[in-house]
Amino acid sequence: MTIFSLVSRLGFTIIFIIFLPLIIERINIIQTDMELIRKREKVIKLIEEKGLEQFMFSDSVSTFGSYNILKNEFINIEKTDIKNTWNFIEVTNRIIEGETIEFRILNYSFRVHDTNYLLEIGKSTESIKATEETTKRVILVFLISFIVITLASDLLYTRHLLYPLRLIIKKLKSASSPELFDREPIGTTTADFVRLDQTLRALMDKISDSFRREKDITVNISHELLTPISIIRSKLENLLLTENPDENVQVKIEESLTTLSRLTTLVNSLLFIARTESSQYLKEDSFAISDLLNEICDEILPVAENKKIQIKRDFSADFIIEGVNRSLLFSMFFNIVNNSVKNTSPGGEIFIKSYTDNNIYKVFISDNGRGMTKEQMETLFSRFHNRQKDNKEGTGIGLAIAKSIADYHNIKIDVTSEPGKGTEFYFSFLKNS
Repeated sequence: MTIFSLVSRLGFTIIFIIFLPLIIERINIIQTDMELIRKREKVIKLIEEKGLEQFMFSDSVSTFGSYNILKNEFINIEKTDIKNTWNFIEVTNRIIEGETIEFRILNYSFRVHDTNYLLEIGKSTESIKATEETTKRVILVFLISFIVITLASDLLYTRHLLYPLRLIIKKLKSASSPELFDREPIGTTTADFVRLDQTLRALMDKISDSFRREKDITVNISHELLTPISIIRSKLENLLLTENPDENVQVKIEESLTTLSRLTTLVNSLLFIARTESSQYLKEDSFAISDLLNEICDEILPVAENKKIQIKRDFSADFIIEGVNRSLLFSMFFNIVNNSVKNTSPGGEIFIKSYTDNNIYKVFISDNGRGMTKEQMETLFSRFHNRQKDNKEGTGIGLAIAKSIADYHNIKIDVTSEPGKGTEFYFSFLKNS
C-alpha cells in the first residue's frame, strides 16, 4: 500500500512538473494583469479625486512618466488624439535611458475636460519571469517535502497497522513444528488479523493432529514389523546351523538375512525419526564441537582410507554447545560425513570445519564428489527420494534423519551442490550462538 501510494504520488508529481512551467506562466500572467488593473483603478480614482494636476502641473505638459529605480515598472499618462476606447494589455519593447526593455503594458484611454488621455501601466517581463522562477522553486520544494513527509507518515502508519501481522509471521517463523506454534491469541482489535490468527491456530491444530496420527501409525507399524522380522531371522539362522545344508539354499538364506538386516535398519530408522519428531530425547548434554567431529572423523576414517579419500579438518574456531543431545548430533553429522564418503570417488577429498560467522556457531562439511542436480536438491531431505541406485546398503532416509535432528535442535541447514563438483553443507547453531 505504501509503495502504491508513493508511486501514485510520484506519477502525479512528474505529470505536474511537466506542465508546471505552462501553469506557472499562465498564473503569473493572470496575476500580473490583475495587478496592472488594480493599479489602473487606483490611478483613475486619484485622478477623479484630485484631478490631473496631481500628475501634470500645467497645460503645457502633455506627458507624465514615472519609472522605478530598477526600471521594472512604470506609469505613463499622456495626451492623445485617439478617439477609440482603449482597454487592453500587450507585450512590447520600450527604450528607457538607452536600454531596450520588454514590458507587459496595460493601455487604457480616458477623457478629462474634453481631452483624451492614454494611461499606460507596465511591468517588465524580466521581473515576471523572475517571479515565475521563484514560484517554481517554492512549489518544487513543497512537492518534495510533501512526498517525503507523506511517505514517512505512510510508512509509520502502515507499520503500526501491520504490527499484528508481523507478530503472526514471527510466530510462524519461530515454530519449527506445528506442536511448537504459539497458540496464544495476538493482541489486536483488527477483525481481519483476528480471523487470520484464529485460522492459523486452527490449521496448526489440524496439522499437529495429522502429524500425531502419522507418527503413531509409523511407530505402531515399526513395532509390529520388528517382531516377525526377529522371528524370521531366528528361523533362517537356525537353518544355517543344520548339518550339511545345501550350498544353494545356504546362499539364499544368507541373502535373505542381508535383506532382513536392511529391513531392520530401515524400521529402526523410521522409529528414530518418529521419536525425534515427538521430542522423546532429552537435551541435557554440553560439549566442544571439535570433540564430536573428531570422534566422527576417527570412526569413519578407515572407510575413507579404503577408498583413498582424504578427510581434512579445521577446528581452530572451537565452541561449546549446550542443552543438546550428543547422540543425536553425532548421528546427524555422521550421516552427512558418511554420505559424503559414499558419494565421493577414490582420490577425492572431504573438508570439515567449525567456525563463527556474525556470532553464529557454524559447521561446514564439503566434498568434491558426484554432487546433486536441481531436482535432487528439491527433495534432498525427503524420505526415500535421494537414494542412489548404485547404493545397495543405503535406506534413503539418512538425510531425512539429519534434518529431523537439526529441526529438533533448532539448527539451520543450508546446502549448495553442483553435479560433478560436489556438495557443501552449512550447519548454523541458532539457539546456542
